[in-house]
Amino acid sequence: MANSGRYDSWGRVLRQVRPAAGMEALAGGAPGGFLPFGNGRSYGDSCHNDRGRLIPMRPGAAIRAFDPDTGLLTADAGILLSEILALVMPHGFFLEVTPGTAQVTLGGAIANDVHGKNHHRRGTFGGSVLSFVLLGSDGASRTCSPETNPALFSATIGGMGLTGIIEAATIRLMKVPSANVRQTAFRFASIDGYFDAIDGIDASHEYSVAWIDQLARGARLGRGVMLAGDHAEDGGPARAPSAPRLAVPFAPPVNLLNRLTLTAFNALYYGRAPKRPATGIVSWASYFHPLDAITGWNRLYGPGGLFQHQSVYPSETARQTTIALIECAQKHGAASFLTVLKRFGRVPSPGLMSFPRPGFTLTLDFANSGERTLRMLEALDDIVLAAGGALNPYKDQRMSPAMFEASFPQWRQLEAVRDPALMSDFWRRTAMALGEPAMAPKRSAVAG
Repeated sequence: MANSGRYDSWGRVLRQVRPAAGMEALAGGAPGGFLPFGNGRSYGDSCHNDRGRLIPMRPGAAIRAFDPDTGLLTADAGILLSEILALVMPHGFFLEVTPGTAQVTLGGAIANDVHGKNHHRRGTFGGSVLSFVLLGSDGASRTCSPETNPALFSATIGGMGLTGIIEAATIRLMKVPSANVRQTAFRFASIDGYFDAIDGIDASHEYSVAWIDQLARGARLGRGVMLAGDHAEDGGPARAPSAPRLAVPFAPPVNLLNRLTLTAFNALYYGRAPKRPATGIVSWASYFHPLDAITGWNRLYGPGGLFQHQSVYPSETARQTTIALIECAQKHGAASFLTVLKRFGRVPSPGLMSFPRPGFTLTLDFANSGERTLRMLEALDDIVLAAGGALNPYKDQRMSPAMFEASFPQWRQLEAVRDPALMSDFWRRTAMALGEPAMAPKRSAVAG
């Protein structure tokens, strides 16, 4: 999050005060390059450029046009998804794909090709993007769409801000009877309960996500709560996004989300969930963005910050891989506060570097305990690699170059069209460590 000249990633492991620049500085160049910065909700160093300069995208951002008949919206890249929702929900529209927080920018949602709880139905955010205007370091603004500059369009979706500065974008929204959600919730006693139910759940519902008790062992390993949902036909008017009700104003001196506190929380959350499917209307905010109600919740992990490990792996061995990942974290004595399991479907992304692919995705959050945590994360990587899976780059700040290449073997195609004035710490420590591509000459600053 940006404040007083500080541009942090959400993980807060590495914290830097970086000099900022306006977009007009892009053409002049700078040692270390530039990187567009949205709202700092990437967990790792994909939003860092600690050798260069950042270009803040939030100042002055506005929604340019919205057609309540067609559901098409055009906005500056720095506008927040929450600001889009506030405008369109009274007209009966909602984002086709919304990530776990509405406090991300439109440009950031495109650059990371974010996903939501309905990937099995709608794919990624990039599928909603009709076009955008991309500013290059040569000073030219290029319209990109599936028909116009299609290669640059594809590389920019999921391209982590490296192909140019997204100035504005046009997206397609979906018509909904209500933004609020008709939710069906039930608890399952072990990981088998999740995998036994998920085919029927995804066939019947627009959205699904499961919370997992990462600390449960033995016959209870992988127990959790299923939360399936659809936009409610009788959900009533939805409240516009509101200011958070709670706040964590500073980082405590110790991690408050530790094994002791999480054991108690997990037992309470699991125990309160219904044993059999129970259906009711819940607010859109509580279903899609529950943690947005707490400003600075990431500070609860203490001064060392947190690492998030999000992986995707094939369906064929997903049950065994999920068990192996949970057991690995337990073996290392780690406690994950936010453990989430979802299915990714087969809807293709238009993005070259999209993280989601068919299979299942497990998200784990860990407080940073130094080398002990890094060793565990590497062990988790090994499990994912052996399963033929991949890691999420915008949730990462420590995967090895080899793990990155295994996750994204097409990275050289992005490097070939990367704007030469743009760089991030993530790209520097992964792709650049693997060497320049031999397949194509580097795009020049005046390339069309």
